[in-house]
Amino acid sequence: MERKYNKQPKLHVKKGDTVKVIAGNAKGKSGVVLEVNAAKSRVIVEGVNIVTKHNKPSAANPEGGIVKTEAGIHISNVMLIDPASGNPTRVGRKLENGKLVRYSKKTGDVIKNG
Repeated sequence: MERKYNKQPKLHVKKGDTVKVIAGNAKGKSGVVLEVNAAKSRVIVEGVNIVTKHNKPSAANPEGGIVKTEAGIHISNVMLIDPASGNPTRVGRKLENGKLVRYSKKTGDVIKNG
């Protein structure tokens, strides 16, 4: 069902979460989520999907050169690592004290962000 007011999709990961890559070239690697792009359903994970970018010399950077940086990967290719157990887990949402919180489907523990 489409959301009524906020059209961005609900995502299972947030900035600061530790995730494991479950598909693609970087399968098996894990890292911290640096950025989440909800509109494109992509995340940037620290140390995963490194690309080389060639920078043209400019006034600010007279040398130019080659810079290695992280590129985005699709959010469906990452799985949250449960902070309590250290294992990858699916994420659910439930109301707790009138607030919607994320919880681990494996252990049932509430997930604190960061």
